[in-house]
Amino acid sequence: MPNTPVPPPTITAVPAARHAEGVSNDEFRAAMSRLAAGVVLVTAREPSLDPDDPRAPVGEDVGMTATAFLSVSLDPPLVLVSLREGSRMDDLLDEQPLWSVSVLSESQRHIAGRFAMKGRISDRLLFEDIPYVRGEYSGAPLVGGALATLECRTEQRVPAGDHTLVIGRVLAADVPSAGGGPLTHFRGRYRHLA
Repeated sequence: MPNTPVPPPTITAVPAARHAEGVSNDEFRAAMSRLAAGVVLVTAREPSLDPDDPRAPVGEDVGMTATAFLSVSLDPPLVLVSLREGSRMDDLLDEQPLWSVSVLSESQRHIAGRFAMKGRISDRLLFEDIPYVRGEYSGAPLVGGALATLECRTEQRVPAGDHTLVIGRVLAADVPSAGGGPLTHFRGRYRHLA
């Protein structure tokens, strides 16, 4: 009996998990990666360990890179940032209403990458060699060389799927640096405008 060639095994692709509406996480992520977004550093300072004792040490500075940040209203001046539910920043802004935003320039890609790392080192070390000043209203770090800085007070927190939308009233806005272009995020990478 002659040898009959054995056909190769059939490989069936496993379809991506779909939500009830029909879009998969991968499809949604791919589509949204085509939307260019500005990159900001959101910062806040942990409250004093003992609010009744003025000599008690203030907690650590906390920072996170965000691309889901936008202007909401001019009167009153409101902005919105989207935070992953249960993240350190989400938990902190649930108890600390004052926070700041530094709009990063194209030369500050290293700052965006540093504060976006998973499993990162302590925030104290992350801020160690970054020039910043403390906000007058928030006490949070405002990054030197940023295109703009904002100090905010939380007005509203809105649960939204696996994120929390934090709407903040802008208490102070400054444009300390007029040079350079914005740092943007597009197709999963930090970029600058050409």
